[in-house]
Amino acid sequence: MARFSSFAKFYPFYLGEHRNNACRRLHFIGSCIVLLLLLIALLTRDAWWLLLLPVVGYGFAWVGHFFFEKNRPATFQHPWYSLIGDWRMFADVLRGKVRL
Repeated sequence: MARFSSFAKFYPFYLGEHRNNACRRLHFIGSCIVLLLLLIALLTRDAWWLLLLPVVGYGFAWVGHFFFEKNRPATFQHPWYSLIGDWRMFADVLRGKVRL
């Protein structure tokens, strides 16, 4: 298991684990739905919506890894850096730095 001393050192590895377009697209779609669920929870003031966040967020990502990328999600070995990486990649897609 690789060790990373910082997120800056982890992120290139993370991007390397997301080379497949379908995998990146599924990550992006899952992240969009997570944001939508957060908005619904806030607008309805119903915290039950929050229970869906990990199901949707990880569900879309893991389908991408297991069926398209054919690798194990980084979440299993680096959960916090992986979570940060998901949102960094999401932002990088919006900025045009990572292609879908």
